[in-house]
Amino acid sequence: MKKILLYTLSCALIISSCDGFLDVKPTNQAEAKSSVGTVADAQVMMNGIMRNFVSGSSYYGLYMFLYADAKGGDYCVGGRGRGYDGLYVFSQTPQSGSLSGMWNQIYYCLALINNLVTNIDIMNEAGKGSADLNHIKAQALTARALCYFNLVRLYGKPYSMDKNALGVPLVLKVLDASAQPTRATVGEVYNQIVADLSAAVPLFKKAQRDNGYINYFACIAIQAKVHLEMQNYPSALAAAEEIITTGTAYTLYTNANWLTSWSRQYQSESIFELTILPTEADGGRGGSIGSTICYDKKAPAATSWNYYIASDTFLTRLNEDPDDIRLGLMDFDEKSEPGAMDYTPGRKGCCYKYLGGVSLPGDGKSTITAVNVKVIRLSEIYLIAAEAALLSQNKAKAATYLQAIRKRSPNLAPATEANVTLKMIQDERSKELFGEGHRFFDMMRWNETIVYSSDYRSQSPVTTRPASIDRTYFKAVLPIDIGEINANPAIASQQNPGY
Repeated sequence: MKKILLYTLSCALIISSCDGFLDVKPTNQAEAKSSVGTVADAQVMMNGIMRNFVSGSSYYGLYMFLYADAKGGDYCVGGRGRGYDGLYVFSQTPQSGSLSGMWNQIYYCLALINNLVTNIDIMNEAGKGSADLNHIKAQALTARALCYFNLVRLYGKPYSMDKNALGVPLVLKVLDASAQPTRATVGEVYNQIVADLSAAVPLFKKAQRDNGYINYFACIAIQAKVHLEMQNYPSALAAAEEIITTGTAYTLYTNANWLTSWSRQYQSESIFELTILPTEADGGRGGSIGSTICYDKKAPAATSWNYYIASDTFLTRLNEDPDDIRLGLMDFDEKSEPGAMDYTPGRKGCCYKYLGGVSLPGDGKSTITAVNVKVIRLSEIYLIAAEAALLSQNKAKAATYLQAIRKRSPNLAPATEANVTLKMIQDERSKELFGEGHRFFDMMRWNETIVYSSDYRSQSPVTTRPASIDRTYFKAVLPIDIGEINANPAIASQQNPGY
């Protein structure tokens, strides 16, 4: 089987021939016209796109989650030098630690998506269109929007900070190997995201729930996230409320079933959940989301676990109510061991969301690390609604939506129209979405300072970033990797400032 080129954007846009890959022909512009001839072919391609969202560690298989958690202040490293701590210490440069795998993998997914959209358009023009084919195109357009939403937050400044700053190259069709696309602005990227999501909406089968795939409500949920990022609060609220009021397939977990929901697949809050199989996309110990923040002595075959633990700041927030249901997914970390440096009796800084729970049940598969990736949950939508409502000056709605999640801390005073604040919503997002890849992006959106307060005495001082940062810090965005710059000279003058 010939190697799939992933090294640079210019290479990733051309998928080299690969016997049996996705069961379709390779995707250059000429061959694209004959790659897909039926709805079944299109579905096979969509299967491949979803698989590549979680294949390896470079996208939703690990890094998209770990990036935001490690950099956002709610995680800290349990011990230096174990792996992945470069995220926490911001050691990235164009030559080293640039996380180029994320750039490559996401653009590879975009190459697959663009090929699929091109082929569906050809079929529609030939009079071979159908509702089923349109539904797949809607999924592809939404997937493209999500890819660009993630890319622009990784490599571009926050929209509310400078929408005229450089974002990422916008590639909307299959290109040949000579193409050297340059970076669009942050604003241009967001405009394309909104356009793709808007184009997708009428193509979906609205009543269809696709486990493991994007459906209509996932598209609306991504709209809510994007509009919140753009500070378009009325639109964010409207999108969130559409899901809350009409998405009857989705209901919030009760306090009684919140814990067990993590040991089961496709539960009532999962709006978009990606499938992880033991034989496909299971990162195992050391390469799965769950392995990064569990206690190595607790886990079976205890090697290459426990890269991160919860920060003191997060634990103070979560332990504000000792009966908070979410404490049930936390368990002892290495600092709780007598004799440990920085010994802290009873410290529960390990989280078992992505191992199914503290008893390590997984989510029903043969390996405990093959736990499905919950990309968007209904809880997040309620919190988006609360934030958008508050910033639209509707405190009554903000309190109602916040309290639906805040009641997971039963001893805290209920959120009301009189007491609801943005700080309450921020704290609730931290507690509810811990370990799910949000915190850093949230802090950048809010223009908050991140204080890294849990550097243990047993570690050497962090010298690659300050003790606190905000979104003006140049390393708050990733550098363009030197490999991409060398392969695409047109982008050389567009490196992020400071690198």
